[in-house]
Amino acid sequence: MNIILLDKDLHDRGQFDCGVDALNNYLKLMASQQAARDNSRTYVLEDEKERKKIIGFYTLSMSRIDPSLLPNNLLKKHKTVETSGLIARLAVDKHYSGKGYGEMLLIDALNKLLSASKIVGFPLVIVDAKDGMSQFYLKYGFILFKDQKNKLFIPLATYQKALKQN
Repeated sequence: MNIILLDKDLHDRGQFDCGVDALNNYLKLMASQQAARDNSRTYVLEDEKERKKIIGFYTLSMSRIDPSLLPNNLLKKHKTVETSGLIARLAVDKHYSGKGYGEMLLIDALNKLLSASKIVGFPLVIVDAKDGMSQFYLKYGFILFKDQKNKLFIPLATYQKALKQN
């Protein structure tokens, strides 16, 4: 499987349907524009048989963080943190759901952000989960922010530790 930067001339964004209009529309209308403005990067998982077909995608960016929303044990360590990595969107086309592609995309996104953190330094990855998707991230070690049901984070140190154990 190949996860690469979205190429609007190669990838067929019009056929992608994850069942969430906001995610479909972002991929179709905004992802390339945001990349051209250096606001984010969108990566796609290509179908092996037909490269133009998009199995799924995720979008990475940076985000401001309010450290006061962190649990007390992390607040002490990261009370001056101002930025974090952001998985702004992650979606799998309905035709490919239930086959582990979401996990594959999440791990790839976390690996890219982990590499970036070694260059520019940030301790957390945030995800804005769409309604009903928080459970997906919780099973991978993400933690809900205080008083925010769809916004989660994972310390990169936690992710690194999990990588070393596997």
